[in-house]
Amino acid sequence: MPEIVQNEPVRVRGDALQPLGVRVENVDLSYGANHVLKDVTLDVAPGEFFAFLGPSGCGKTTLLRLIAGFNQADRGRVLVGGEDVSRLPPWKRDVGMVFQSYALWPHMTVWRNVAFGLEERRLPRAQIKQRVAEALELVGLSHLADRRPSQLSGGQQQRVAVARTVAIRPKVLLLDEPLSNLDAKLRVQVRRELRDLQQRLGITTIFVTHDQEEANTICDRIAVMNEGKIQQVGTPLELYQRPANLFVASFLGAANILSGEVVGAGSDRAFRLGEVFLPIPPGATIPPGAKLVFRPQDVQITGKGSGAFSGTIVHREFLGAMTRYGVRVGGTEILIDAPFHAGDRLHEVGQEVAAMVAPEAMLWLAS
Repeated sequence: MPEIVQNEPVRVRGDALQPLGVRVENVDLSYGANHVLKDVTLDVAPGEFFAFLGPSGCGKTTLLRLIAGFNQADRGRVLVGGEDVSRLPPWKRDVGMVFQSYALWPHMTVWRNVAFGLEERRLPRAQIKQRVAEALELVGLSHLADRRPSQLSGGQQQRVAVARTVAIRPKVLLLDEPLSNLDAKLRVQVRRELRDLQQRLGITTIFVTHDQEEANTICDRIAVMNEGKIQQVGTPLELYQRPANLFVASFLGAANILSGEVVGAGSDRAFRLGEVFLPIPPGATIPPGAKLVFRPQDVQITGKGSGAFSGTIVHREFLGAMTRYGVRVGGTEILIDAPFHAGDRLHEVGQEVAAMVAPEAMLWLAS
């Protein structure tokens, strides 16, 4: 990729790319008896890198295609830059979509693939030449303009698909799981390139993924979806530290989710897990039926007898920067992530340990 200038929108000859906001209002969409989207409302700010995140079948790709114009809602509307585009065809919405398969023409060169959409719009030849050159330079592929897709790596094909979309100067860029066809190492590289490119263009971008790490690392905000509904919208940090419900907590990273009962009152309140009693921090509000949630890294293995609870290590995973322990506490298994430093001795499976949960890390969440 060419050198990236952070937070400085790219200027192209003739005009600048002006990002538009996207609003989805009270959208319902069904395929027969299958209710895919259920009263979905959300706002994407101009220039924002936004993600739809959720498991397969949650409705995220359907929602993206609805914004693009490939799906029609049964109820509700879609606005781009404040304009209701719900009944407009895709080519009149000022949006560009990069498909999961990239959809490149195998018999065309990279240059012709990028030029295709411009030729269909019957732009003057000189303008097509200028835009293709700019788009290829932007994604760092000018030197491969004469190659065909079969002669490119997966990451290069993905960049051609982005260049083809950027060349038509959309005000909103839609990406449907664009990294799913790449191997793990290449995915890390290409997602950084996508983020750098988005910042350089300053273009509003909506990214669909089921991979929470991808969404966390490159997006400004995320809408977590499940069963056709928006569960929560927020920054990666907000969603991770303050999930709205059990689904969000479990979907974004590892979490201990424990069932028990509240006993005692006032400063003597505790959360009972079988024969184990965890002190409840003063002032904690616990909804009826809530479960105790905390992250594995917020549990610290302490000296014998000095922790809030004790248990037996039943499994251990060495992950390099940390070691993940499974600790059996009564009838419950709790995950504990301990940072690893050179020279550290690992705890052994079968060893009894005591542990403490950081009080500020305790969450009380209902479904």
